[in-house]
Amino acid sequence: MMNFVNCAKRKFCLWLCAAVLVPVLPVAALDPAPAGSFTIVVLPDTQGYRGRATKAQPDSAEPVTNSVFDAHTRWIVENIDAQRIVFVSHVGDIVDIDTDAQWEVARRAMDRLHGRVPYAISVGNHDMTQKGDSSLFQKYFGAARFAIFSWYGGTFGGHGGDVRISGNNANSYQLFSAEGLDFVFLHLECNAPDDVLEWAGGILRRYASRRAMITTHMDLGPLDQPKTPEGFFKDPKGRMRWVKRHGTRGNSPQQMWEKLYQHHPNLFAVFSGDQSRTVAMNKQDKGRHGNTVHALLSDYTSSGPLRLYRFVPARNVIEVITYDTTRRELVEDTKTVPGRENHQFTIPLDLSRRAK
Repeated sequence: MMNFVNCAKRKFCLWLCAAVLVPVLPVAALDPAPAGSFTIVVLPDTQGYRGRATKAQPDSAEPVTNSVFDAHTRWIVENIDAQRIVFVSHVGDIVDIDTDAQWEVARRAMDRLHGRVPYAISVGNHDMTQKGDSSLFQKYFGAARFAIFSWYGGTFGGHGGDVRISGNNANSYQLFSAEGLDFVFLHLECNAPDDVLEWAGGILRRYASRRAMITTHMDLGPLDQPKTPEGFFKDPKGRMRWVKRHGTRGNSPQQMWEKLYQHHPNLFAVFSGDQSRTVAMNKQDKGRHGNTVHALLSDYTSSGPLRLYRFVPARNVIEVITYDTTRRELVEDTKTVPGRENHQFTIPLDLSRRAK
């Protein structure tokens, strides 16, 4: 009897240990990308810095870190093959405060991608001065860093001969192909001025036979600049009509639509961040040539989600997948944007061989 009791106790202990040690898999797991598909990853604002002289911990003496940013790029490298990742785009606000300490952390995070997958960054309002000087961004992510790669197209030269304003990779373009489809991808700074938009228009015309995408920091959010903190959540939203950088030279997202986006038949997507209190939003507009332009905001900021845009040519769709690289699970809901359909959805798109 004693041996039976001891045996039963032992079995119970083993079962209890297994129950404690074996992690429960998330209900919604991320499937590998199917054959014939490919994925573009869009990184949201990565402003979740901790440590010395950061916004979150201004009095800390600890070294500067960013665990979410770190998790993002580690996950991307681990999943390049499984998710068939062909490009990574960052919507900007790569730092929270424009200091060397934060840029060094950002550089280390992005270094994991360097030479492994094409990537590019839109300069956010936190990544430059009020007047549009992005010198520190250029120091850590300047054009020379990318010029060795065949997919790197080039950069706008700067405003009035001053490379610090809008130049040296602050506005850039990339060329790549996947599954027989050719793309041109522009990365434009926050509130890009007219001279930048003229340059960008020239790139889109030069590569009119390629499908075009643009990442820029500001696009969707409160239509007008909110006058109260609550307004960032409750005010009417759409393509914004206000600016943060470049002063009177800066173009609002609405002006960028009017001056650039609507004029190019090969443009089908504009990615953005900036609005962490909007979090996620998408809208569709018709360009002057009848093409649908999908505006896609994702700004999960300091939490763990990023966006996967899985192109499936066999079905003529893009699967939009929001995935939390910290929790390692699909995002079904957020506090400010409830509803799975805002984070997991599908975009119909003609993915025949040539752009129309």
